[in-house]
Amino acid sequence: MHNLILYNANVIPLRDDNARTELVAISNGRISWVGEKSDLSLLKGPNTRAIDCQGYTLVPGFIDAHCHVLAYASSLMAMDCSPAAVRSIEDIQAALRKGASAAPIDQWVRGAGYNEFYLEERRHPTRWDLDKASPDRPVRLSHRSGHALVLNSLALSLAGITSKTEEPPGGVIERDIQTGEPTGLLLEMNDYMERVMPPLGEAQMAEGLREANRGLLSFGVTSVHDATPSNSLERWLAFRRIKEEGIFLPRVTFMIGAKHIQEFLEADLAVKGGDEKLSLGAVKVVLTATSGALNPPEDELWHTILRIHEQGFQVAIHAVEAQAVLAAGKALSQAIQRVPRRDHRHRIEHCSECPPEVLRELKGKALLVVTQPAFIYHSGERYLAEVPQEMQPWLYRMGSFAKAGLAPSASSDAPVVPPNPLLGLYAAVTRMAETGRLLSPEEASSPLEALKAYTLNGAYAAFQEKERGTVEVGKLADLALLDGDPTMVEPEHIRDIRVMMTVLGGEIVWQR
Repeated sequence: MHNLILYNANVIPLRDDNARTELVAISNGRISWVGEKSDLSLLKGPNTRAIDCQGYTLVPGFIDAHCHVLAYASSLMAMDCSPAAVRSIEDIQAALRKGASAAPIDQWVRGAGYNEFYLEERRHPTRWDLDKASPDRPVRLSHRSGHALVLNSLALSLAGITSKTEEPPGGVIERDIQTGEPTGLLLEMNDYMERVMPPLGEAQMAEGLREANRGLLSFGVTSVHDATPSNSLERWLAFRRIKEEGIFLPRVTFMIGAKHIQEFLEADLAVKGGDEKLSLGAVKVVLTATSGALNPPEDELWHTILRIHEQGFQVAIHAVEAQAVLAAGKALSQAIQRVPRRDHRHRIEHCSECPPEVLRELKGKALLVVTQPAFIYHSGERYLAEVPQEMQPWLYRMGSFAKAGLAPSASSDAPVVPPNPLLGLYAAVTRMAETGRLLSPEEASSPLEALKAYTLNGAYAAFQEKERGTVEVGKLADLALLDGDPTMVEPEHIRDIRVMMTVLGGEIVWQR
């Protein structure tokens, strides 16, 4: 018997024929019927709940294929220093003072989401700026990108960072040109800070996870891929507890940090272990060119990837800069040639800068790209101002990725930007920044390709396309009901579409 029937809907199934239907029935957490609204009388039983969708559009639940769940939850417990909340360093100081007055005396003061490009001063805050906000409490201010942070003087001292501190591999400690003293700005040093900074308390983290849960479900997101490079067995077990407690409902595909593979092998966890709620995914490797040189160097990268590939894991490489994307593509190609393996589905995460010669290197290798079209919306003005005009067409090339057979998946990289797929869809289709200015419109996706990037392609990138990503009988009943059709409305109106209802495993978990 069907538990729930959604009828009088505009169903976009995203299966091969993509024929529109009007009704979806659900039994025991899975889709049990897809048909016309005239089927309702045949399907409805005495205990069936039937909901008239009033012509709204029903799509597969959105999949955010690259985010950081605990960092997102933590950011929601920090003072909001995003461009939407602050306009100047003085505003940041005011926010941090407010945070210091509210937080227990033994806790660090945290701010999150600042972006120096949108500050009146057009610069990063310094330790001395943060000292004015809270001289006697340690302060950490996280950049919107997740790759930079600023500490005040007390926090630098507690972290053991002085003028004599050597930079960790890949990290950068900005120093005053005249004195050599740290300015407070740290680049690519999250791992270092994790070791020296106390984590959020359990109660605070639980509250942050509940907020993250509400936010994702309100955006129609039913699955996420957690791409945190420090993911360990300990963190996997923490996610298990979180799922058991029911405070975070979206399904989680948990990437393994490259340094932690052995822990999972010794724990006898299968390459694709877990269940429908929490499963193991790719092994996350970080490759950067922030300082102009590759970290790790190409030879080390190649051996790391080959080892992961030989062990049967899927590889997911963080690569932003063109130099890094090219090196990632070459290393993956060499590993596949050395040890041929069918259906490896190795991923390049971000692929932010992809000039033509790099795209040619990626094409035809059965590689996948997981990128962030919403960055065009949130940071488009910065790209237009700071990226040379001839390089702008290389950024987040959703259109070219699809044409090259890279099956692009879309994501938010939350907490970098809010995990709202409809803003990402809007940016992928229009290539418009928040201000309405265009960034290389020739790289636009079709609305249907953009929708696939947030659904079917995300499932495929995690070997889950048989379970989710389309509206078909037998698949998990993860659905989002929208008050507009993103494939039919005028592209500039996609961002105005609202999620009306989110269904996860056949249960209505959020409703407007």
